[in-house]
Amino acid sequence: MRFTMNHDRSNFLLGVSVTLLIAGLAYYLAKLPFLSIVGQLVIAILLGMIWRQVVHTKKKCMPGVEFSSTKLLRLGIILLGLRLNLSDIYQAGLPVFFYALILLVSTLGIVYGLCRLLKVDRTVSLLTACGTAICGAAAILAIAPILKAREQSIAISVAVIAVLGTAFTLLYTVVFTWIPLTSYSYGVLAGGTLHEVAHVVAASSVGGDQAEDTAIVVKLTRVALLVPTAFVISLIVRRGKYQQDNHKLPIPWFLFAFLGMSILNTMGMVPSGVIDICLTLSYLFLAMAMAGLGLKIDVAVLRKSGGRVFAAALIGSIILVMAGYILIHLLPL
Repeated sequence: MRFTMNHDRSNFLLGVSVTLLIAGLAYYLAKLPFLSIVGQLVIAILLGMIWRQVVHTKKKCMPGVEFSSTKLLRLGIILLGLRLNLSDIYQAGLPVFFYALILLVSTLGIVYGLCRLLKVDRTVSLLTACGTAICGAAAILAIAPILKAREQSIAISVAVIAVLGTAFTLLYTVVFTWIPLTSYSYGVLAGGTLHEVAHVVAASSVGGDQAEDTAIVVKLTRVALLVPTAFVISLIVRRGKYQQDNHKLPIPWFLFAFLGMSILNTMGMVPSGVIDICLTLSYLFLAMAMAGLGLKIDVAVLRKSGGRVFAAALIGSIILVMAGYILIHLLPL
């Protein structure tokens, strides 16, 4: 009996160690010039998928892989809250808030509608819409537990957003000098329309410090809207799926902790050194979660369903950019 327990623990630790190894590789690869735009999280899920195809994931390791892709996922999102300073959003003013809110709501509706029009699964449609509208892979990972999404659904959404986000980031850096916008307005556009925080930083940096600082504030305003968006989705899920049975409302409790961390950071109760350590751990845990997802993904499913999702997200992203540009001239930003 004791041997079996020790054996199970060893297999569990082996599974966690594999995700840690992949996350570590992703971290260093993300430091390379082009791959820095792609980001550690996306690289981790890609490496996980490659590992599954080449090395193969042993069944005995799966409990550890499952732990990384679920428990560490939530812990990573909670710690990510320390990146958010609510006072920065307050100081930016209501116009920036409404700019982010209008783009978020419209993008959610448009991308979800386009996905459903192309007969994409409801869960994948909503995950892709959230990833496009809010903050890429982090939003997808935060919403997925509410929807009880399968690994394949998460992977499709993350892969599509990764490709589009990277493509649009490169496009922004090329056309920056042609866009008739000030550095501040360009920062607003980048922060309001690009998918990942890494994409926003990379694209806005060509506009100088003002553009980059502005872009980050606008982007973090979108990130802050993840919490209310998640609770609205929870209510919708309950009314749709759970109204006829005794299931409990799938409240994303870990998002309360995410918000709590943001409040602690805003109040200055956490030393900057501790915040840096926690954010490093956050991305490590999220990368391990993405690696775990990659280790459970069947590439054949991606090939079968990814095209329609990509088409919907591409059209939605183009509309998002156009709407973001128009709103800059309509709102008193």
